[in-house]
Amino acid sequence: MTAEATARALLAARRAGRPAGPLPEALRPRDLAEGIAAQIALAGLLGALPPAGFKLGATGARMMAYLGVGAPIAGFMEARNIHADGATVPFHASPRMGVECEIAVRLAADLPPGPCDLATAAAAIGSVMPAVEIVAHRYDPPGGDLAAMGAATLVADQMFHAGCVLGPEQPLGALDLAALVGTMSQDGVVFDQGLGAELLGHPLAALAWLARSAEAAAFGGLRAGQIVMLGSVTPPLWVEQPGTITVEFTALGVVTLHLSADARVITTG
Repeated sequence: MTAEATARALLAARRAGRPAGPLPEALRPRDLAEGIAAQIALAGLLGALPPAGFKLGATGARMMAYLGVGAPIAGFMEARNIHADGATVPFHASPRMGVECEIAVRLAADLPPGPCDLATAAAAIGSVMPAVEIVAHRYDPPGGDLAAMGAATLVADQMFHAGCVLGPEQPLGALDLAALVGTMSQDGVVFDQGLGAELLGHPLAALAWLARSAEAAAFGGLRAGQIVMLGSVTPPLWVEQPGTITVEFTALGVVTLHLSADARVITTG
């Protein structure tokens, strides 16, 4: 495989509405390094270098089990897919659309590649907020064995990422991120709840992991102003119809996403 060939195949599948995987053997990344190289190439094709931020996946035990991976996975985010609270985006059934219940941070300082502990991660945070990640199941069959896809392909394909909606921002201050309870609902019906501590034991540990990761190093480290989605405290809600998605975290507040049946309707909130 070559990184650019893999990236072009992933992007062509997205634009045509075809499943992005399983990839043909000749295009399939064989390990993490090849997956990261393909993700960098994909970011270049999308004009997302440097990226507007990063998403983390599989930072909780439930998500690791769900995805069949043994470690977190990171993916870049494009600025055009980062929306404000109250955004409206089109609902789509193909690829299968999902939402996740997340804590996000905006960085106020760079985190260069290399060692990073919780105190260093905390010092780099400018603000924290509740967030909804929009994900897309770009693999065939939609209900198939995700573990069979392989972590390297998930890395190359931004780990399901399709967008996000950010809630009201506040300083980290004395917030105990590990104790926050997140609740995700659709049209007022609770889907699931989870604790901030689900994210590698502490959300700051998730940010520190990203700063140390090979993915972040390949992008030149984390930069002030970037958004980092720290992972979902619940499994994804695979959405079956248009409606209103609400994520609420104790002490953080509420963020809302509207899914419209009209494919032409997109507002950024």
